[in-house]
Amino acid sequence: MMTKAKAATRTATKSATKTLFTIGYEHTPAKAVLDELQAAGVKLLVDVRAVAASRRPGFSKSQLAAGLDERGIAYVHLRRLGTPKEGREAARSGQYDTLHKIYSAHLKTPQAREQMDELAALVKSAGPVCLLCYERDHAHCHRQWIAEIIEDRDQVRVENLVAPQV
Repeated sequence: MMTKAKAATRTATKSATKTLFTIGYEHTPAKAVLDELQAAGVKLLVDVRAVAASRRPGFSKSQLAAGLDERGIAYVHLRRLGTPKEGREAARSGQYDTLHKIYSAHLKTPQAREQMDELAALVKSAGPVCLLCYERDHAHCHRQWIAEIIEDRDQVRVENLVAPQV
């Protein structure tokens, strides 16, 4: 649930020059995700999965990086921004409050804070950046919390991309 202050902050940051995109690939083919990234002008995809592997074709680390490279989009994996195993288990069972508690604690670790700083630097210096994770609905994914932190901290605009399901 968004507070009035957070809503006002979001409205104010819409005029910011930098945009941080997010996208999930659940129920979506790789080509549709790549097309969506390209259409949005994304220059760097930041993979925020703890484990950059997938049973879905085109979404394992090396396949994804190759597909992005063909479209002129760079790839970085910041695995320490991924959800710990117990958080992924909570998400799978629909326990989003538990996921949020687990992930909030995870973000306080030195490793996660270091990678959050790295992400902030990439957002400032790279072309348009997009965070990628599995969940189609950004509201049920940790990438949204990452995006909100960067948005509040660095005054960027967040836009959640949704590739068409095929």
